[in-house]
Amino acid sequence: MTSAVTPAVTPAVEPATRLPLIGDRAPDFEADSTHGPVRLADYAGRWLVLFSHPADFTPVCTTEFVAFAELAQEFAARDVALLGNSVDSVHSHLAWIRAIEDKLGVKIPFPIIADLDTRVSRAYGMLHPNASATAAVRAVFVIDPESVVRAILYYPMNAGRMVPEILRLVDALRTADRDGVSCPANWRPGDDVLLGAPKTQAEVEARMADERLKLVDWYLAALPGHGA
Repeated sequence: MTSAVTPAVTPAVEPATRLPLIGDRAPDFEADSTHGPVRLADYAGRWLVLFSHPADFTPVCTTEFVAFAELAQEFAARDVALLGNSVDSVHSHLAWIRAIEDKLGVKIPFPIIADLDTRVSRAYGMLHPNASATAAVRAVFVIDPESVVRAILYYPMNAGRMVPEILRLVDALRTADRDGVSCPANWRPGDDVLLGAPKTQAEVEARMADERLKLVDWYLAALPGHGA
């Protein structure tokens, strides 16, 4: 009699998630939030700033939410939606934003995703195991009206974000898209913008003869003051 040989069982390995990159279509999601169910599709046709925080009722996160709330009207004036995310529950989020309003006098006007199953956090690479296995780092994804990821920022848990920089980044992206230009270091709305470097001899000669430009060299030319 021959005995059956039971094949070795290989433990299932959860497939690695490819983190979204600049230029990728933003991962779709559907989740509960403090404003009810939200989906990525709800923001089609608008710019979206999706940002994560490690946990409710924590000092740095509280200051960040106050900072986002203080600039919420500036984002709204640009038709930019704000959407927070963490692995806390809806009830925790609601209690926290009520505490912020009660103690600091600041109302949080944007929704916060309750990502208890971590689906949104994992899809967007917000969980970094060397920082925490369960809490999201301070990630920011700027998503354009076509649902394409245009910018990504990551901050550690012990350093808060500069929210005016996120607003400036959105202004720069919108200006670049509208005018076909690039924005230099430290650019702010109304500052000069840059043109791409010429690719042919004819383009170089045209560039050198263009009296509209602030010309430093054939490859480095600025157009005077452009707003967002």
